[in-house]
Amino acid sequence: MKANVIWQGNVQFEAEVTSGHKIKMDGTEAIGGQNKGPRPTELLLSGVGGCSGIDMVTILEKMRQNLTSLNVEVTGKRNDDFPKRFTDIHVHFILEGDVDPEKAGKAAQLSMEKYCSVSLSLNSNITYSYEVNGERYGEYRKLK
Repeated sequence: MKANVIWQGNVQFEAEVTSGHKIKMDGTEAIGGQNKGPRPTELLLSGVGGCSGIDMVTILEKMRQNLTSLNVEVTGKRNDDFPKRFTDIHVHFILEGDVDPEKAGKAAQLSMEKYCSVSLSLNSNITYSYEVNGERYGEYRKLK
């Protein structure tokens, strides 16, 4: 796997990844950006959501659950000082369909603690929670 990241001027970059897709990134206006793409930190949170979302769909499919909708909300808190890394990340899975809440919880646990290579690559305090058909379940901390 590889990403080739090429400077486009100012604080804009374009990444071309192994699969051939291109991603434009830009900084905030405060540092010379022009809002021509997401911030790299936004892409990192999106990567956590996409990776864990893929896990949820495939795990629940294997559990023979009828998932009709999945939304993964990912929020992050960063250090105020450099390095402004993510210290805390919370992943909230919103599931709809004919889904057993216990199986949804097990799928979330498997994703966050075993399979999601993106979140498991980070040095952050990661928590997760889920809801099924509007009923929210507890918050869990990823084991380190």
